[in-house]
This record gives sequence, structure tokens and C-alpha cells, in this order.
Amino acid sequence: MQSFRTELENPVVEQDIIDLELKIRAFREGKLHDEKFRSLRLARGVYGQRQPGVQMVRIKLPFGKVTFKQLLKIADISDKYASSNLHLTTRQDIQIHYVSLDKTPELWAELEQDDITLREACGNTVRNVTASPTAGIDPKEPFDVSPYAHATFAYFLRNPICQDMGRKFKIAFSATDDDTAFTYIHDLGFIPKLKGEARGFKVMLGGGLGAIPSIAHPVNEFLPEDQLIPFIESTLRVFDRHGERNNRNKARMKFLVQKIGLESLLQLIAEERIANKVKSLDVNRNALRPAIIPEARTFPQVEIINQTHYDTWRESNVFAQKQDGFYGVYIKVLTGDIPTSKARQLVAAIRPYVADEIKITINQGLLLQYVREAALPALFVALDNLGYAIPGFNSVADVTTCPGTDTCNLGISNSTEMARELENLIYDEYEDLILNQDIKIKISGCMNSCGQHGLAQIGFHGSSLKAGAKVIPAAQVLIGGGTFGDGVGRAADKVIKVPSKRVKDVLRRVLNDYSANQQPGETFNAYYDRVGKDHYYQLLKPLADLNNLTDDEFVDWGHQETFQTAIGVGECAGVVIDLVATLLYEADEKQGWAARAFEGKAYADAIYHAYSVFISGAKALLLDKGINSSTQTGIIKEFDLHYVTAHEIQMDGTFNDIVLQINKNEPSAEFAASYLAEAREFLNKVKVKREALVKL
Repeated sequence: MQSFRTELENPVVEQDIIDLELKIRAFREGKLHDEKFRSLRLARGVYGQRQPGVQMVRIKLPFGKVTFKQLLKIADISDKYASSNLHLTTRQDIQIHYVSLDKTPELWAELEQDDITLREACGNTVRNVTASPTAGIDPKEPFDVSPYAHATFAYFLRNPICQDMGRKFKIAFSATDDDTAFTYIHDLGFIPKLKGEARGFKVMLGGGLGAIPSIAHPVNEFLPEDQLIPFIESTLRVFDRHGERNNRNKARMKFLVQKIGLESLLQLIAEERIANKVKSLDVNRNALRPAIIPEARTFPQVEIINQTHYDTWRESNVFAQKQDGFYGVYIKVLTGDIPTSKARQLVAAIRPYVADEIKITINQGLLLQYVREAALPALFVALDNLGYAIPGFNSVADVTTCPGTDTCNLGISNSTEMARELENLIYDEYEDLILNQDIKIKISGCMNSCGQHGLAQIGFHGSSLKAGAKVIPAAQVLIGGGTFGDGVGRAADKVIKVPSKRVKDVLRRVLNDYSANQQPGETFNAYYDRVGKDHYYQLLKPLADLNNLTDDEFVDWGHQETFQTAIGVGECAGVVIDLVATLLYEADEKQGWAARAFEGKAYADAIYHAYSVFISGAKALLLDKGINSSTQTGIIKEFDLHYVTAHEIQMDGTFNDIVLQINKNEPSAEFAASYLAEAREFLNKVKVKREALVKL
């Protein structure tokens, strides 16, 4: 476990990994509260699996970009530490599974040698920043959003304002008005716009899927490019302070919009601007390493055995880039899973024909770039030999799915095998629909929508049904979601719940009905709007009848045992921990971070760490009184009421006035020095009060 300390060149990363190792040790020894440890490891990409004692590790790949070298390194890591499989996610990450918790620092250190991070891939922080995979090569794009997505990732990585928020925060950049990154379902979404030569973004705020979908609100039609990072920073600061923290089901940005109103939220964001680290930031448009493009040459002549297959593949999986003479090629990846052996074979097969940079797509596939037209036949044959020249990318035959009960703690029923069954159904019975990109099928193992079922034309999420004294695996059927462009989209409607083993019949009925009754040129969603939700309820109602269940329907897809609703068990500490003491330990740690940031003249960071000292200290004493406020603003208010006004803690003024100096002052050296001093003094008072309480 010591080798990474000399191999890593970045001292910040090295300290991160050492810190994870120390936190794991403290957890194992019962010195770190389970909930706090969970927060710490999630922020470092380590997620407890359904199976006890092992972890899923999520590898953060900003806007899905991965080089050949990085992909091969991840494959090596999966072989060494995990299950020799790479799972591509809808957030353009790669996940590996069945990793020992104690091996995660070592694993992380090896990845960092190739500039790959786990940091903030999970947890209550800014998740992987996603973007349209075609960014940079899209013929329709006003400009390449990749540098802006990368700048957002880099600016907020390890940024103190978003390390311990009430919930996760998702950001997406679409390349064009087609909105292929689904900005309308994100906490913040950005669509590129031009005003003459000036670059900017349409801003979408407050979207999200999950059990209660919410479509984002357009809040700015043209945010100048230099205001992108400042606006995100102000928004995150407000979300951190005002967002819900006790009830995770109400802790996303969409609920804060509902709680205080969009206008009030935007006013808070505007007022927070004074505290920002930057008021304007010019993004370096040339920050990213350009892809290495294969040289022009004579490509080998190959025999296309099935010309129809090639023609269909080329029509559905290949498009002309904005760069003359080059093509983008999509690879459809079944359930997003690539065995490591296949990953190595794939890199070897495509290396002569494509740029050395692959994009993971938002529907769990891959995008190859800079393929010369003369190379397409040879590339097709190379892919076909590996089973990766399947036509129908992003069509009705390209089903998106999360891992479901294969590995996820929250999964209710199996989604991956269901996806395989539905894809096979399309290819076997609806070959004429393979090129149809109007209808999308998406599946999640539960209502949380990691498989994006909520934005599909035809969606399913895992559930269960009571059948007498037994429980059967079920699928909630959703119809009518979709993307309309320029930030406009809608969530699918819940129609009916059926036994899981009947989803193939659901799909048959929905597709047959649409084929038989659509008007010329009528899209699926237009047809849905015309016939209405009840039409589909009546159409599918016979499939919800539980009076004719077969024995097979009590067994989930891909399983042999009788179904039961159960979730996995994560790690747990061996002893009960004093949560108040843990919060004070955390306040001490943040005070140290504040001091180091101040010494490094990172005044805005120092101020925010000091702010966190105030909050952690106040929360600790409030817990001693049994008061657990759900927001940071609530903590400030309750502390004034129960400690300052009650004269249990002496302060010069109110706690509110002292703490909220943070958004009334520029982050100068002078203000940082005084604010840190007040935080130190406050924490000392809290410790004295705590010691007195313990002695009672």
C-alpha cells in the first residue's frame, strides 16, 4: 500500500489517496461513523455493492473521453482488482465491480498514473460532467463544447463548495440544439449559442428524473462564455446552503426550486456572486490534447460477405463529421458491458483506422472518430469479427439499461437480462424498425432512473407485485417521454405495472398498435398525444391480470430462484460511534484545510472551509439537544435560537450575521483572515461547551 506514495507526481492526488487509506483504517477500527465513512468513500468513487464485502468503483471520465492507453489501463485494473468487465454508464463513466474495499487506494493510485480519477464519481458532489459525444466533430454544432465541459470538471474537482452537499449535482453540455446530452433532465444544462462571433450558452436549471421527474427551467437564453463557471459556482453555493440534507428524497435541486420558487432561487444565486472565487473566467479553448488522427494511406481490401448488413450498419452507425473526409462510427454495446479481453481486442482491431480517442456515449455505446471513408469497409470487418458491427445504434433496437439487481443495492428487479430479451425481440420480429431512431427503449432496475427510463418513448423500471401471499417481479411501464430539442423535453407517463416476464408482450402490443394506426409521417410521441394515456392503459390492461400467473413468472429474468424483494447490505462499523464527536473531528479537519488554503493564498477556498467549520460545529451542539435541522440555513437559525439567544454561547452579534458574512464580502486576504479567526474562536467555544455537557 506504500508504492503509490513515490510513484505519483501530483501531491494533491497523493494526499487524497493516503487520506482514503487512513479513512478505511479508521472505519475498520470503529473510529469513523458508518454514515460519515460512506460519504467519504462515495466522494472517492467507491460504492457499496449489493453483494456484501465488495465495492463498485466508478471511474470518472469527463464527457466520456478515453484514450486507447487509458482504456487498456482500466482493463488491466479490472483484471487485477475486479471482475474483468467494464460497464459503460449513461453518465459516460466506466464502472468495475467486485473490488475489495481495502484495495481501492492502491487501485486509484495505479489509475492516476494515466491521468484517470475516481474523485467525486459518486457521492453528494458534482458528478461526472457529461456532454454530447459528438462534441468537436458535429456538423451542426455552433462551437465545440468539450473545452467548457472540461473546464467545469477541472474547476469543481476538489472545490470546497461542493464536497459535502445535501445530494448529488449533475451538469450536462449539449453540442447542438438537438440536445443530445438531455440538458432538460439535469440540475444544470448548457446548450451552445452564438451572438455574432460571441459564444454563450442557453441555461437549463432544476431538471431531474427519479421517482418524481422534473423538467428543467430555461433561466438564461445567452450566458456569455466567461460567465459559465461563475454562474455554476454561485448556483452550487446556494444549493449547498439551502438544499435539503435530512430527507434524501427531497434533496435535489429540483425540490429546492419547488420549495423557494425559481425567482427567489435566481435572486439568491445573483447575490452569492460576490463570494465567488472568480467573477469572470475565460475558458482555454485549446486546453485539451488533440486526438491523434491516423495518417492517410492505402487501406486493405476486404470482402464484405453480407452487403445488406454493411449498408444497414453504415446507414445507422456512421455519420459524416464536420471535418471534411472523416466519419464518426458508433459501436452498439449490449447492456454497456465489455469484457476486458474484448476491450483489448477492440483497441487492437480499430487502432489502424481511427483516432486514439474514444467517446463513451450517453446510451452506453462507443463513438470512434476521424475514420477516413476508404477505411470504413476494413473497419467494419474488424468490428464484425468481434461482434461490434451490429446496426441500429440509438434506434429502437438499442436498449439502454442500468445494472439493476446484478450489482446495485437499490435494484428491485433484473434489468440487464430484460434488455437482452427486448433487443432480441426487435431483431427477430421487427427488423424493419432497426433504423427507427424515433422510438427509444430504456430500462432501470428501480424507480431512480439510472437507465433513464423516464425520458424514453417506451420505458420500464423494476418493481414488484403482490400475488396472494407471494411477490412477483414486475415492471412499471412508461410511455411518451422524449427529447424535442433546445432544452425542451418531457418525462414519460406511468401507464401500468405488469409482471416482468410479460414485457415482451407489452412491447409487441405497443409497436403493433403504433404500426397499425399511425398516420402518415406521425411520430410515436405525436401518436401518443393523439390517442392518449388511457388508450395504452386499456391496450396493456390484460397483461396486468394476475389471475393466470405461471410458475415462471415468479422468477425474475436471468434468475432460477423464486423472486424476493431484497436489497444488498453495505459495510457497517463494528461499534456505535458518537456522531457529535465525529462532527467535531470533521470541523477540526476543515479548520486545517482552511489554514492550508489561506497559506496558499487560495482565499475563497479558505473562506468556504471556514464556513464549513461554523456549520459542523453548530450542528454538533444542536445534535446534543436532539435538533437535526435539514438545511445549513436551518442549522444557523436553530443555533441562534437554542444557543445564542439562550445565552449558552456568547457571541458578538448573532450566529447568522457572523456566518453569513461569507456572501456579503469579496474573498479578499483581509476578509479571509478575519473570517478564519472567527471560525477558530467559535470552534473553541463549541469544544468547551461540548466538554461541559459530557461531564454532566
